[in-house]
Amino acid sequence: MTRFPHLAQRLFNTPIAIHPGKAEVVMAALADRLGITHLFRGGELLALAPMAFDQEDEGESFGRKAKARPYEVVAGVAIIPVTGTLVQKLGSLTPWSGMTGYDGIRLNLLAALDDPEVQAIALLIDSPGGEVAGCFDLTDFVYGLRGQKPLHAILDESAYSAAYALASACDRITVPRTGGTGSVGVIGMHVDFSKALGSAGVAVTMIRYGELKAEGNEYEPLTKGALGRMQADIDTMGELFIETVARNRGLKASAVRATQAGTFLGKAGVSIGFADAVRAPQAAMADLVRSL
Repeated sequence: MTRFPHLAQRLFNTPIAIHPGKAEVVMAALADRLGITHLFRGGELLALAPMAFDQEDEGESFGRKAKARPYEVVAGVAIIPVTGTLVQKLGSLTPWSGMTGYDGIRLNLLAALDDPEVQAIALLIDSPGGEVAGCFDLTDFVYGLRGQKPLHAILDESAYSAAYALASACDRITVPRTGGTGSVGVIGMHVDFSKALGSAGVAVTMIRYGELKAEGNEYEPLTKGALGRMQADIDTMGELFIETVARNRGLKASAVRATQAGTFLGKAGVSIGFADAVRAPQAAMADLVRSL
């Protein structure tokens, strides 16, 4: 069984910073894997795992055999991979099962800063984004590292949404010709199982103390008031995203807002200020090594 039995909470009814195309792929995969008629098994609601569909071995994790150096060092550059869907707490120092944890990125950065053999750090990024939770705290942390050791975001191939937030905090961003930047926005997906439960002969009664308790839950239709309050939260987080990118990249917030969460291919991202140069990952790494 997957070790993330409640990952549905990371996708549904909560703000996420992810490329919309990836969100659609996840939803389609869930529908294909589970199906509305397969939501129940043995009288229990199945736990959805929207961000990890395989069941690979866990590999090295915080609670297991520790490695002296979880990242690779090439010619004085620590290479920290940031791939797949980004989640707040993965419990692994390296990407696993299509995900990378903000917790692992933070610990890798701390280790690389303290490593005497590391002269510079490269975040090797290929990610559609992920959870809002933990994203901006890590982004501020990365931004605060500027000036200690050169810190470059080398895209291989794209950095969208939450992944772009992290990239924007680095000293320099390079993107390949076919890679992308942007998607500076936040989305929320509310799932309503009430009709499916009813057709399965299951009725859920919410017993509340407090009118807004359990508002927006998946067992009842979304009310107009709940939708408005959820939209307000999304708007607040979206503005935080815009202000963070504007600060990190030295852009006007109005310019970032005007992108309307659009994505930009290769040199288009450079033109609007979302990247510094169009470079293949290998060339960008060679440039960083030469700069040392």
